[in-house]
Amino acid sequence: MNAADLPITPRALAHVFGEPVHAFPHDLYIPPEALQVLLTEFEGPLDLLLYLIRKQNIDILNIPMSQVTTQYMAYVEAMEACHIELAAEYLLMAAMLIEIKSRLLVPKPSVEIDFDADIEDPRAELMRRLLEYEQMKLAAQALDALPQAERDFSWVCVAFEPEHIELLPDVNLVDLKLAWLGLLARNRQIQHHVVASEQLSVRAQMAHILRVIANGRYYELNELFDMQQGVPLLVVTFIAILELVKERLISVTQYAVLTPVYVQLIAAKSSEA
Repeated sequence: MNAADLPITPRALAHVFGEPVHAFPHDLYIPPEALQVLLTEFEGPLDLLLYLIRKQNIDILNIPMSQVTTQYMAYVEAMEACHIELAAEYLLMAAMLIEIKSRLLVPKPSVEIDFDADIEDPRAELMRRLLEYEQMKLAAQALDALPQAERDFSWVCVAFEPEHIELLPDVNLVDLKLAWLGLLARNRQIQHHVVASEQLSVRAQMAHILRVIANGRYYELNELFDMQQGVPLLVVTFIAILELVKERLISVTQYAVLTPVYVQLIAAKSSEA
């Protein structure tokens, strides 16, 4: 079968509810006022004036009021002819333009000119308002050009199970000082006034502490002190603990601020990790 033998399907003029329409209805009537096209929308009279000035490359500091007023009034009359309700500010701006135009057309009296005096331009206030409006409009356009959520991009929420890692606070000198003062205070309550000469060795006490904590568990700092032996042994034991910390043989930690201080053998801590 040749392509010329295929039936020719007429092209649909429109589709109504998904059904093609190949011919205009005989009773179709569209009133003229129902078809209106507004080519340009303005946000106010200043926006319309700025559009007329920039479209014709007019210097905003030297506005030809007659030309601009004529174009502005033509737009207002066109809007009224289309039965579009105008805001009062459009009519107020029209009255202002007509006033400025009339003031410029009024002949000036022939008097002696004082060149030192400032001559007020009737367009000065209008030019100031136009410049301020243009600056605000450009700033608004710059802000609108920035990416906006739900317009230029969408937020993405990712649900995941957080991992809680307990970080133990470091033990500083203040914590050790408080622990030491607490030990001294407890020792004063139970100390015995015994006068005796004894030889105390820091190294021997260091070895004793290492033997006590050799099983690798945490020991509270108070457990390493023998309160019954007096203050000299307490001092030697405390110095021995400081030396062990300095030589990185033991570690001291606490679970929260102002809580008991614990001691553990570093070798045992590394094997646990």
